[in-house]
Amino acid sequence: MASPEMDAGAVPAPTHDSVFLSKPLFGLRLSYLLVIFSLLFFLLLSLSLLLLFLLLRRSRAAARARHVIAPIQAADHAEVEPMKRIEEGCSVAPPSTATTITTTTTVATTPTTASCSSSSRANMNVEREEMGWGRWYSVEELEMATGDFSENSVIGKGGYGIVYRGVLPDFSVVAVKNLLDNKGQAEREFKVEVEAIGKVRHKNLVGLIGYCAEGPKRMLVYEYVDNGSLEQWLHGELGRANPLTWDLRMKIAIGTAKGIAYLHEGLEPKVVHRDIKSSNILLDKQWNPKVSDFGMAKLLGGGSSYVTTRVMGTFGYVAPDYASTGILSEGSDIYSFGVLLMELISGRSPVDYNRQPGEAIFKKKIFIFHKGKLGGVV
Repeated sequence: MASPEMDAGAVPAPTHDSVFLSKPLFGLRLSYLLVIFSLLFFLLLSLSLLLLFLLLRRSRAAARARHVIAPIQAADHAEVEPMKRIEEGCSVAPPSTATTITTTTTVATTPTTASCSSSSRANMNVEREEMGWGRWYSVEELEMATGDFSENSVIGKGGYGIVYRGVLPDFSVVAVKNLLDNKGQAEREFKVEVEAIGKVRHKNLVGLIGYCAEGPKRMLVYEYVDNGSLEQWLHGELGRANPLTWDLRMKIAIGTAKGIAYLHEGLEPKVVHRDIKSSNILLDKQWNPKVSDFGMAKLLGGGSSYVTTRVMGTFGYVAPDYASTGILSEGSDIYSFGVLLMELISGRSPVDYNRQPGEAIFKKKIFIFHKGKLGGVV
C-alpha cells in the first residue's frame, strides 16, 4: 500500500533541540539566556583578573617601599662617613666589633666606657659607631708591633706623620702611619683617608686594613708593600744597582694609570688624590704599583666635576691651572701622572735644584724620546 504523499503546505515536526531552545523560561527563550549568561561570565572573569592585577601591583609597591636600600656606588667600595671627635686625654675601651666614623659629636646609640687619666676630667661615656670594615687596634697593640715606635722601624716620614713597619702577633707585616697631632691635622687627615679608601680594594691602591682612634692618637694601618717606592728605584740606591727595564717601566705606568682611573671613575663620590708622585707609588715583589698616601685627597660628590680649595701638592707635580686658580679636578691628577710618566721615561726628577736657571727639566730627554732613541734616555 503506497504511503500517503505529504501535503505541500504542511510544516515539518520540530526536533528535540529546537523544542528545548524555544522553551520559554521567565518569559525568555533558553537560547537568549545562554547568550546573556556567557556575557556575564566573561564580564565577571575580566573584573576578577583586573582586581587581581591591581592587588599584585599594590603588594609589589609596598614590598619595594619596605626594602629600599642605598645603591651600591662601586665595586668593593662603600661610602664611609667622617669620624666623630673623641675627647682628648681619654683612653677608650675597645668595643667587641669594628667601629664606624660619624660627624656627630653627640653621644649615639651604643655606649662604651671611657676613662680619663686626669682627675679634672669626669668619667663619661664615649660612643664609637661601627665602621663596617677593617679592625680597631689599640695603641698598646701598635706599640708592640712597631717596637714602641722605634727609629729602627721607621720606613717613611712626611709633614703629617711617620710611617713604621710593624709585625702583628699573627706575624703579618703592616705599615702603621702615626698621624701628628698638629692643630687638629691628625684628625682631618684621618677623616680624609678613611673617607677616600676606607672600603676600597683595588690591585693598584694600597689597602687600608685598620685604624686606631684612642684619645688624641690617630693611626692608620695599611698593607705592607715590600719592594720600595718608584722614587727609590728611579733615583735611589735601588735603581743605581738594578735599573728598571722598559718592560717594568711600562707595567708600572699602566698599573698606576689603572689605580688613578679607578679613583676617578670607579668610585662615587670620585676621589682626586692631589699628590701623585714617584714617592707615593709603592711596588710589590711582582712589580705591581700601588698608589699610596691619601692624606691630601678630595672627594668630588654630587655630580660635581671640580672643587675650589687651598692649593696643596708637591712642587713639580702640581698642575699649573690648579696652582693659579685653586680649582681642583680630575685633570689635576692627570697632569701629575703625565709628569710621573716623563719621570719614568727619562729617569730624571721633575725638580732638579742643580740645573742651570732657565734650563728645561725634560727638554733633552723629550728630544731623545721624540727621535726614537729610547736607549739614550736612561
